[in-house]
Amino acid sequence: MDVLIVEPLDSDVLHWLGARHAVKVAPELAQDPQAFRQALAGVRAIIIPPSVALDGAALQRAPQLRIVGRLSVGSENIDLDACARAGIEVVRPATASALAEAEFMLGALLQMLRRVPIISGEGLLVGRELGGATVGVVGMSPTVKPLTHLLAAFGARAIGYDPGVHANDPMWSRSGVEAVGLQELMQRSDAVCVLLAYFPRFAGLFGERLLSESKRDQVVVSLSHSSLFNEAALARALSEGPLAAAWFDSMEPGLLDPGRPLRHIDTLQVTPRVAGTTLQSRQRSAWAVAARIDEFLQSAPARSGFRSTQPDEFAGLAGGPAPA
Repeated sequence: MDVLIVEPLDSDVLHWLGARHAVKVAPELAQDPQAFRQALAGVRAIIIPPSVALDGAALQRAPQLRIVGRLSVGSENIDLDACARAGIEVVRPATASALAEAEFMLGALLQMLRRVPIISGEGLLVGRELGGATVGVVGMSPTVKPLTHLLAAFGARAIGYDPGVHANDPMWSRSGVEAVGLQELMQRSDAVCVLLAYFPRFAGLFGERLLSESKRDQVVVSLSHSSLFNEAALARALSEGPLAAAWFDSMEPGLLDPGRPLRHIDTLQVTPRVAGTTLQSRQRSAWAVAARIDEFLQSAPARSGFRSTQPDEFAGLAGGPAPA
Protein backbone atom coordinates (compact mmCIF):
# COMPACT_ATOMS: atom_id res chain seq x y z
CA MET A 1 0.00 0.00 0.00
CA ASP A 2 1.27 3.47 -0.87
CA VAL A 3 -1.08 5.84 0.98
CA LEU A 4 -3.10 5.37 4.17
CA ILE A 5 -5.77 8.05 4.63
CA VAL A 6 -7.21 8.41 8.13
CA GLU A 7 -8.41 11.99 7.67
CA PRO A 8 -11.77 12.51 5.88
CA LEU A 9 -11.01 14.08 2.48
CA ASP A 10 -12.93 15.77 -0.31
CA SER A 11 -14.20 13.11 -2.75
CA ASP A 12 -12.54 14.76 -5.75
CA VAL A 13 -9.18 14.64 -4.00
CA LEU A 14 -9.69 10.98 -3.09
CA HIS A 15 -10.51 10.05 -6.68
CA TRP A 16 -7.52 11.98 -8.01
CA LEU A 17 -5.05 10.43 -5.57
CA GLY A 18 -6.59 6.97 -5.85
CA ALA A 19 -6.22 7.00 -9.63
CA ARG A 20 -2.47 7.43 -9.22
CA HIS A 21 -1.53 5.28 -6.23
CA ALA A 22 -2.59 2.31 -4.13
CA VAL A 23 -4.69 3.99 -1.47
CA LYS A 24 -6.51 2.75 1.62
CA VAL A 25 -9.13 4.98 3.26
CA ALA A 26 -9.66 4.06 6.91
CA PRO A 27 -11.09 6.93 9.00
CA GLU A 28 -12.13 4.41 11.68
CA LEU A 29 -8.45 4.03 12.65
CA ALA A 30 -8.61 7.48 14.27
CA GLN A 31 -10.58 5.83 17.10
CA ASP A 32 -8.29 2.80 17.47
CA PRO A 33 -4.61 3.69 18.17
CA GLN A 34 -3.50 0.06 18.26
CA ALA A 35 -5.09 -0.75 14.89
CA PHE A 36 -3.63 2.44 13.44
CA ARG A 37 -0.11 1.40 14.39
CA GLN A 38 -0.61 -2.07 12.97
CA ALA A 39 -1.84 -0.56 9.70
CA LEU A 40 1.40 1.40 9.23
CA ALA A 41 3.44 -1.60 8.07
CA GLY A 42 4.31 -1.18 4.41
CA VAL A 43 2.77 2.30 4.13
CA ARG A 44 4.85 5.00 2.41
CA ALA A 45 2.54 7.98 2.99
CA ILE A 46 -0.24 8.82 5.44
CA ILE A 47 -2.74 11.62 5.97
CA ILE A 48 -3.87 11.90 9.60
CA PRO A 49 -6.19 14.17 11.61
CA PRO A 50 -5.14 16.07 14.78
CA SER A 51 -6.62 13.32 16.98
CA VAL A 52 -4.15 10.66 15.76
CA ALA A 53 -0.76 10.60 17.48
CA LEU A 54 2.32 9.86 15.41
CA ASP A 55 5.11 9.38 17.92
CA GLY A 56 8.34 7.43 18.05
CA ALA A 57 6.57 4.22 19.01
CA ALA A 58 4.24 4.50 16.02
CA LEU A 59 7.13 5.24 13.67
CA GLN A 60 8.84 2.01 14.70
CA ARG A 61 5.88 0.21 13.11
CA ALA A 62 6.33 2.16 9.85
CA PRO A 63 9.77 1.36 8.38
CA GLN A 64 8.71 2.43 4.86
CA LEU A 65 6.93 5.64 5.84
CA ARG A 66 8.48 8.68 4.18
CA ILE A 67 5.82 11.40 4.11
CA VAL A 68 3.05 12.50 6.51
CA GLY A 69 0.24 14.91 5.63
CA ARG A 70 -2.00 17.03 7.85
CA LEU A 71 -4.75 19.28 6.55
CA SER A 72 -4.45 21.75 9.40
CA VAL A 73 -1.33 23.78 10.10
CA GLY A 74 -0.71 22.51 13.64
CA SER A 75 1.56 19.58 14.42
CA GLU A 76 0.89 18.94 18.10
CA ASN A 77 0.05 15.27 17.39
CA ILE A 78 3.25 14.62 15.41
CA ASP A 79 6.70 14.04 16.90
CA LEU A 80 8.56 16.29 14.47
CA ASP A 81 11.98 15.43 15.90
CA ALA A 82 11.37 11.69 15.50
CA CYS A 83 10.16 12.26 11.94
CA ALA A 84 13.27 14.29 11.13
CA ARG A 85 15.55 11.58 12.50
CA ALA A 86 13.74 8.99 10.38
CA GLY A 87 13.93 11.14 7.25
CA ILE A 88 10.16 11.56 7.09
CA GLU A 89 8.72 14.70 5.50
CA VAL A 90 5.78 16.37 7.27
CA VAL A 91 3.45 18.26 4.92
CA ARG A 92 1.29 21.03 6.39
CA PRO A 93 -0.33 23.59 4.06
CA ALA A 94 0.69 26.76 5.83
CA THR A 95 -1.25 29.14 3.61
CA ALA A 96 -4.42 27.12 2.92
CA SER A 97 -6.26 28.41 6.00
CA ALA A 98 -4.84 31.95 5.96
CA LEU A 99 -7.88 33.60 4.40
CA ALA A 100 -10.28 31.65 6.63
CA GLU A 101 -8.37 32.74 9.73
CA ALA A 102 -8.22 36.35 8.55
CA GLU A 103 -11.99 36.44 8.00
CA PHE A 104 -12.57 34.86 11.41
CA MET A 105 -10.38 37.44 13.15
CA LEU A 106 -12.10 40.29 11.37
CA GLY A 107 -15.51 38.93 12.35
CA ALA A 108 -14.41 38.53 15.96
CA LEU A 109 -13.13 42.11 16.09
CA LEU A 110 -16.36 43.49 14.63
CA GLN A 111 -18.47 41.53 17.10
CA MET A 112 -16.48 42.56 20.16
CA LEU A 113 -16.30 46.22 19.18
CA ARG A 114 -20.08 46.39 18.73
CA ARG A 115 -21.30 43.85 21.27
CA VAL A 116 -19.16 45.01 24.21
CA PRO A 117 -20.06 48.68 24.71
CA ILE A 118 -17.87 51.34 26.30
CA ILE A 119 -18.82 54.58 28.04
CA SER A 120 -18.69 57.60 25.72
CA GLY A 121 -17.76 61.15 26.69
CA GLU A 122 -21.48 61.83 27.15
CA GLY A 123 -21.78 58.96 29.60
CA LEU A 124 -23.60 56.68 27.15
CA LEU A 125 -22.91 53.00 26.52
CA VAL A 126 -21.93 52.73 22.85
CA GLY A 127 -20.35 50.31 20.43
CA ARG A 128 -17.40 51.17 18.20
CA GLU A 129 -16.44 50.96 14.54
CA LEU A 130 -13.40 49.23 13.15
CA GLY A 131 -12.82 52.06 10.69
CA GLY A 132 -10.11 54.39 11.95
CA ALA A 133 -8.91 51.90 14.58
CA THR A 134 -5.32 50.81 15.12
CA VAL A 135 -4.98 47.04 15.10
CA GLY A 136 -1.90 45.36 16.55
CA VAL A 137 -0.80 42.09 14.97
CA VAL A 138 1.46 39.83 17.06
CA GLY A 139 3.17 37.16 14.97
CA MET A 140 3.95 37.25 11.24
CA SER A 141 2.04 34.19 10.06
CA PRO A 142 0.64 33.73 6.53
CA THR A 143 -2.68 35.05 7.90
CA VAL A 144 -1.27 38.56 8.31
CA LYS A 145 -1.33 39.57 4.64
CA PRO A 146 -5.01 38.79 3.96
CA LEU A 147 -5.90 40.19 7.39
CA THR A 148 -4.25 43.54 6.71
CA HIS A 149 -5.99 43.74 3.32
CA LEU A 150 -9.35 43.26 5.03
CA LEU A 151 -8.49 45.78 7.74
CA ALA A 152 -7.48 48.35 5.14
CA ALA A 153 -10.86 47.94 3.42
CA PHE A 154 -12.47 49.01 6.70
CA GLY A 155 -10.12 51.96 7.09
CA ALA A 156 -8.12 50.44 9.96
CA ARG A 157 -4.32 50.62 10.17
CA ALA A 158 -2.04 47.80 11.29
CA ILE A 159 1.03 47.77 13.49
CA GLY A 160 2.90 44.58 14.30
CA TYR A 161 5.46 42.70 16.36
CA ASP A 162 7.22 39.37 15.98
CA PRO A 163 10.25 38.41 18.09
CA GLY A 164 11.71 36.50 15.16
CA VAL A 165 11.36 39.21 12.50
CA HIS A 166 13.62 42.27 12.56
CA ALA A 167 11.89 45.64 12.46
CA ASN A 168 13.70 46.47 9.19
CA ASP A 169 12.66 43.26 7.44
CA PRO A 170 10.85 44.13 4.16
CA MET A 171 8.20 41.56 5.13
CA TRP A 172 6.52 44.24 7.25
CA SER A 173 6.13 46.77 4.46
CA ARG A 174 5.02 44.09 1.99
CA SER A 175 2.25 43.17 4.39
CA GLY A 176 1.24 46.77 5.04
CA VAL A 177 2.24 46.62 8.70
CA GLU A 178 4.30 49.12 10.73
CA ALA A 179 6.80 47.23 12.92
CA VAL A 180 6.89 48.33 16.57
CA GLY A 181 7.90 46.88 19.93
CA LEU A 182 5.42 44.69 21.80
CA GLN A 183 4.89 47.16 24.64
CA GLU A 184 4.24 50.00 22.21
CA LEU A 185 1.86 47.80 20.26
CA MET A 186 -0.22 47.09 23.35
CA GLN A 187 -0.28 50.75 24.33
CA ARG A 188 -1.35 52.01 20.89
CA SER A 189 -3.76 49.34 19.67
CA ASP A 190 -7.54 49.55 19.90
CA ALA A 191 -7.58 45.84 19.02
CA VAL A 192 -4.91 43.12 19.06
CA CYS A 193 -4.73 39.99 16.89
CA VAL A 194 -2.42 37.28 18.26
CA LEU A 195 -1.00 34.84 15.68
CA LEU A 196 2.37 34.11 17.27
CA ALA A 197 3.66 30.54 17.01
CA TYR A 198 4.05 29.05 20.49
CA PHE A 199 7.34 27.98 22.00
CA PRO A 200 7.86 27.24 25.73
CA ARG A 201 10.00 30.37 26.10
CA PHE A 202 6.93 32.46 25.20
CA ALA A 203 4.78 31.06 28.02
CA GLY A 204 3.16 33.92 29.93
CA LEU A 205 4.42 36.52 27.44
CA PHE A 206 1.20 38.47 27.93
CA GLY A 207 1.56 38.94 31.65
CA GLU A 208 0.58 41.47 34.29
CA ARG A 209 2.82 44.30 33.15
CA LEU A 210 2.01 44.04 29.46
CA LEU A 211 -1.75 43.64 29.89
CA SER A 212 -2.09 46.29 32.57
CA GLU A 213 -0.42 48.84 30.28
CA SER A 214 -2.69 48.07 27.32
CA LYS A 215 -4.76 50.82 25.74
CA ARG A 216 -8.05 51.43 27.54
CA ASP A 217 -11.00 49.34 26.25
CA GLN A 218 -8.77 47.23 24.02
CA VAL A 219 -10.18 44.00 22.54
CA VAL A 220 -8.03 40.92 21.86
CA VAL A 221 -8.57 37.97 19.52
CA SER A 222 -6.09 35.09 19.64
CA LEU A 223 -5.61 32.06 17.40
CA SER A 224 -2.41 31.16 19.26
CA HIS A 225 -1.75 28.79 22.15
CA SER A 226 -3.49 30.16 25.25
CA SER A 227 -0.31 29.60 27.30
CA LEU A 228 1.02 32.83 25.77
CA PHE A 229 -1.25 34.53 28.31
CA ASN A 230 -0.89 34.49 32.07
CA GLU A 231 -4.37 33.42 33.16
CA ALA A 232 -4.49 35.50 36.37
CA ALA A 233 -3.26 38.63 34.57
CA LEU A 234 -5.75 38.10 31.75
CA ALA A 235 -8.64 37.64 34.17
CA ARG A 236 -7.66 40.80 36.04
CA ALA A 237 -7.30 42.85 32.85
CA LEU A 238 -10.74 41.71 31.65
CA SER A 239 -12.57 42.22 34.94
CA GLU A 240 -10.84 45.42 36.12
CA GLY A 241 -9.53 46.85 32.84
CA PRO A 242 -8.00 47.94 30.61
CA LEU A 243 -9.24 45.12 28.34
CA ALA A 244 -12.86 45.33 27.22
CA ALA A 245 -13.12 41.80 25.78
CA ALA A 246 -11.11 38.84 24.50
CA TRP A 247 -11.80 35.98 22.09
CA PHE A 248 -9.72 32.79 22.03
CA ASP A 249 -10.13 30.22 19.29
CA SER A 250 -8.91 27.46 21.60
CA MET A 251 -8.00 27.33 25.24
CA GLU A 252 -6.05 24.74 27.15
CA PRO A 253 -8.17 22.20 29.07
CA GLY A 254 -8.94 23.21 32.63
CA LEU A 255 -8.54 26.98 32.28
CA LEU A 256 -12.31 27.52 32.57
CA ASP A 257 -12.84 24.99 35.38
CA PRO A 258 -14.43 26.06 38.70
CA GLY A 259 -11.97 27.94 40.87
CA ARG A 260 -9.80 29.13 37.97
CA PRO A 261 -9.41 32.92 37.43
CA LEU A 262 -11.14 32.97 34.02
CA ARG A 263 -14.16 30.90 35.10
CA HIS A 264 -16.76 33.67 35.36
CA ILE A 265 -15.39 36.31 33.00
CA ASP A 266 -18.36 37.15 30.75
CA THR A 267 -16.29 39.27 28.37
CA LEU A 268 -14.19 36.23 27.40
CA GLN A 269 -15.36 34.09 24.49
CA VAL A 270 -13.82 30.74 23.55
CA THR A 271 -14.42 28.78 20.35
CA PRO A 272 -13.15 25.24 19.60
CA ARG A 273 -10.53 25.87 16.87
CA VAL A 274 -12.95 26.86 14.15
CA ALA A 275 -11.00 29.79 12.67
CA GLY A 276 -9.20 27.89 9.95
CA THR A 277 -11.83 25.22 9.27
CA THR A 278 -14.04 26.16 6.34
CA LEU A 279 -15.20 24.22 3.30
CA GLN A 280 -12.82 26.18 1.09
CA SER A 281 -9.80 25.96 3.40
CA ARG A 282 -10.19 22.19 3.79
CA GLN A 283 -10.39 21.80 0.01
CA ARG A 284 -7.27 23.92 -0.49
CA SER A 285 -5.47 21.95 2.23
CA ALA A 286 -6.49 18.57 0.84
CA TRP A 287 -5.33 19.41 -2.68
CA ALA A 288 -2.03 20.82 -1.43
CA VAL A 289 -1.27 17.75 0.70
CA ALA A 290 -2.38 15.31 -1.99
CA ALA A 291 -0.30 17.06 -4.67
CA ARG A 292 2.84 16.91 -2.53
CA ILE A 293 2.29 13.23 -1.70
CA ASP A 294 1.77 12.45 -5.37
CA GLU A 295 4.91 14.36 -6.32
CA PHE A 296 6.91 12.50 -3.69
CA LEU A 297 5.63 9.05 -4.63
CA GLN A 298 6.03 9.68 -8.35
CA SER A 299 9.69 10.52 -7.80
CA ALA A 300 10.30 7.19 -6.03
CA PRO A 301 10.85 3.98 -8.01
CA ALA A 302 7.69 2.01 -8.70
CA ARG A 303 7.34 -1.16 -6.63
CA SER A 304 6.40 -4.54 -8.04
CA GLY A 305 2.80 -5.53 -7.50
CA PHE A 306 1.60 -1.92 -7.81
CA ARG A 307 -2.14 -1.56 -8.29
CA SER A 308 -3.89 1.77 -8.79
CA THR A 309 -7.04 2.18 -6.76
CA GLN A 310 -10.17 2.51 -8.86
CA PRO A 311 -12.19 5.70 -8.25
CA ASP A 312 -15.44 3.81 -7.54
CA GLU A 313 -13.74 2.16 -4.54
CA PHE A 314 -14.10 5.45 -2.71
CA ALA A 315 -17.87 5.64 -2.93
CA GLY A 316 -19.27 6.70 0.44
CA LEU A 317 -15.85 7.06 2.07
CA ALA A 318 -15.29 10.78 1.62
CA GLY A 319 -16.44 13.48 3.96
CA GLY A 320 -17.18 13.08 7.63
CA PRO A 321 -17.02 15.70 10.39
CA ALA A 322 -14.20 18.21 10.27
CA PRO A 323 -11.69 17.87 13.16
CA ALA A 324 -12.04 20.32 16.05
